[in-house]
Amino acid sequence: FQNGGLEGILEKFKQGGLAEQAASWVGKGENLPISAEQINSVLGNSSIAEMAAKFGITPEVLSAQIAEHLPTVVDKMTPNGQVEANSGNLLSTVLSMLK
Repeated sequence: FQNGGLEGILEKFKQGGLAEQAASWVGKGENLPISAEQINSVLGNSSIAEMAAKFGITPEVLSAQIAEHLPTVVDKMTPNGQVEANSGNLLSTVLSMLK
């Protein structure tokens, strides 16, 4: 999640069986939702726990927050319906919304 930027995270979701959701966030139109459980499945419980500890919140809260904000952040980062090279640090963008 921390490496690979937007392209890297979208690839993780595709590999995790959530290609349709990821494509909806990038493309124009409605963003399909994702659950906290799906976030845990794709990113891994240990990664979620490690990130949550850095922010002083529980893994459950972090997963829920990522699930809530990730579709919107990806959508905003892809206004033309495509992933731009060097699209920035997705983790920083999503986690800044937690503050």
